[in-house]
Amino acid sequence: MLTGGFADPIHDSQAAFRALLEATARPGTIVSLPPCDPPPPLPQAAAAILLALCDRDTPLWLDASFATRTVCEWLRFHTASPLVSDPADASFAFACADSAPFDALTPGTDEAPERSATLVLFVEGFVQGRVLRLSGPGIDSATLIPVDGLSEAFLGWRARNLALYPRGVDVLLITRTEAIALPRTTVVQEV
Repeated sequence: MLTGGFADPIHDSQAAFRALLEATARPGTIVSLPPCDPPPPLPQAAAAILLALCDRDTPLWLDASFATRTVCEWLRFHTASPLVSDPADASFAFACADSAPFDALTPGTDEAPERSATLVLFVEGFVQGRVLRLSGPGIDSATLIPVDGLSEAFLGWRARNLALYPRGVDVLLITRTEAIALPRTTVVQEV
């Protein structure tokens, strides 16, 4: 039997959902996700998101660094989510910062913007690195966050993504155990 899920599946899943809801309502807020023990190289935060939000009706795309045989078997066992080879077909895409398929993700349509993808982007940390200024809904005043490991392509893509509103891709930046949400309405600028 594959292990590595939440110790308390019901309560930990609810705690992860609440943390992600808080992060989305207040972009730039760092939230900790409940512990779990996924197979390497899948970060714990990515696994918590998968366990809390994904099921057999949630197509997933994994970049090559995460798509190991063991991770795929773990996903099938814990979520039953179908794995897709084209990021355009995914509801959730999990990628490292330097290999994200930014422009390949579906932004939804004008009639159904909720059918867009969510990009879960693994970065090194929120202590140092590029300093981002966040503004927009859910942010009282401009919020500054440092992000270590963010690719050069990210900021240009975010500007293009913002211009698509009400369509657009929502982003969760994750480290090993934490997450920050950047909804499609959040303006992201490098300081």
